[in-house]
Amino acid sequence: MSKPKLSLLMSVAVLVGVAGIAAVANPNLFYTLITEDVDGAALTAPEAHAAAIAGDITLVDIRRPDEWSKTGSGEGAHRLDLRRDDFVDALLEITGGDTAVPVALICARGVRSARTANRLIEAGFTNIIDVPEGMLGSAAGPGWIARGLPLNITPVPGG
Repeated sequence: MSKPKLSLLMSVAVLVGVAGIAAVANPNLFYTLITEDVDGAALTAPEAHAAAIAGDITLVDIRRPDEWSKTGSGEGAHRLDLRRDDFVDALLEITGGDTAVPVALICARGVRSARTANRLIEAGFTNIIDVPEGMLGSAAGPGWIARGLPLNITPVPGG
């Protein structure tokens, strides 16, 4: 192997090793590093729950059906799989076609919700809110489940 290739390979190995050590020391560090900053607002899981139950926001769980089946979704959340080809149209159906309705997005650990929040803001939604701690917890907080917030455990077809 040539010296430049060996040097590159060793550099990659060191980076992977450091990332592995950091992930073991702080499991949420990985998610923190890959989570985008959100241009909109953010709520903690308890704030999102209270606002959803009061009707002040539309809470949307954007995880996959198999994730909903494993943990349930937050009480008051609409289940809308982010991978749907018609995701934006389905969200518009939930909001009655109004892009100004306050919509709070929650996923497992805040990575997908942050990315989706930014994508929806770019698509013209004007009141998108992120729940960055997610259902399972992140650097932003312990998560919906660990906080003991109520869950909808209704079975999910295909989940």
